[in-house]
Amino acid sequence: MKRILIIEDEIEIAELERDYLEVNGFQCDIVLTGNEGLEKAINESYDLILLDLMLPGIDGFALCKEIRKVKDIPILMVTARKEDIDIIRGLDRGADDFIAKPFNPNELVARVKAHLSRYERLVSRNQPKKEIQIRGLLIDQEARRVFINGEEKIFTVKEFDLLTFLALHPNQVFSKDHLFERIWGIDALGDTSTVTVHIRKIREKIEQDPSNPEFIETVWGVGYRFKK
Repeated sequence: MKRILIIEDEIEIAELERDYLEVNGFQCDIVLTGNEGLEKAINESYDLILLDLMLPGIDGFALCKEIRKVKDIPILMVTARKEDIDIIRGLDRGADDFIAKPFNPNELVARVKAHLSRYERLVSRNQPKKEIQIRGLLIDQEARRVFINGEEKIFTVKEFDLLTFLALHPNQVFSKDHLFERIWGIDALGDTSTVTVHIRKIREKIEQDPSNPEFIETVWGVGYRFKK
């Protein structure tokens, strides 16, 4: 059952939203202040948020911006303010849609369903493959295991992450700087020679002849490329 958080200080409107959504099979929680809404939105799991603009404590604009820092679920702003500048501010802070008060409850339900459906399609389309299989190499992303010709090879965390990243982007050349930033993070201690060391260790585990690699190719003066 999909969970919806309703952040609305007018209890009559909040209960109207909840009643129509629950009739349509949704589970809803109501909070009446921005501060409580921020706490629940960040610390609990919801599929969509209905957010009023005018709230005690944190207003809807600031609340939307804070939620967007940690959650990418649909956020629908419900407001009596219809000025273009308010809509632009809301969208700029991460809102997905606006519903003007007074609203038709059936339209509210329809928009909620539409945004949930669109979000599910987007997540499904961007979901990484659970397994990557290229010639004799098998990478099980979910179990974080690597097999070469049916034999499991033991990888460290960073070796696995580096190999998986390259395998997910075949035939693309990545510099050592790019790979270091992507796998270790821009603030990580160390330098790009770490990438070279890890590539060597990966080759020793998956290549039949590490000096003549079949999978990870060195592009001299540029970086590395995973050959598909």
